[in-house]
Amino acid sequence: MAQKESIFELCDQVRETAFELHCFLRHGYKESIYENGLLHRPSKKGIPAVQQVPLQVMDEDGTVLGNLEIDLVVAGELVVEIKACRTIAPEHTAQLLGYLRACRKEHGLLINFGASKLEIRKYALSKELPIHPESAPL
Repeated sequence: MAQKESIFELCDQVRETAFELHCFLRHGYKESIYENGLLHRPSKKGIPAVQQVPLQVMDEDGTVLGNLEIDLVVAGELVVEIKACRTIAPEHTAQLLGYLRACRKEHGLLINFGASKLEIRKYALSKELPIHPESAPL
């Protein structure tokens, strides 16, 4: 199976899992509850996921500017940012895109469990991003 097809299948699996979790829990919980659910449910299906993945943000000369934590990285390829708010705002999109640039991943999902209707948005960045020699992808 081609890499492109597998990332889209992975995205579909995470979306389906998020929908199942939202149907069960509904809205009204803290982000960490949904994050734990999206860690637990894929692992039951054999899909590896890592929670609160540390990420260093670096300047172009390799200087560390700060540290972040990504909510979930699924199968080592898909960055998932989870929200529990009324609606997805532009700053949430900017946050996910920043994570993708900083960790040099191409695909990400922004999932909002906070509204009565589940919101899921997929984002993709070009792999043509410049990588600083000292930057280490996840």
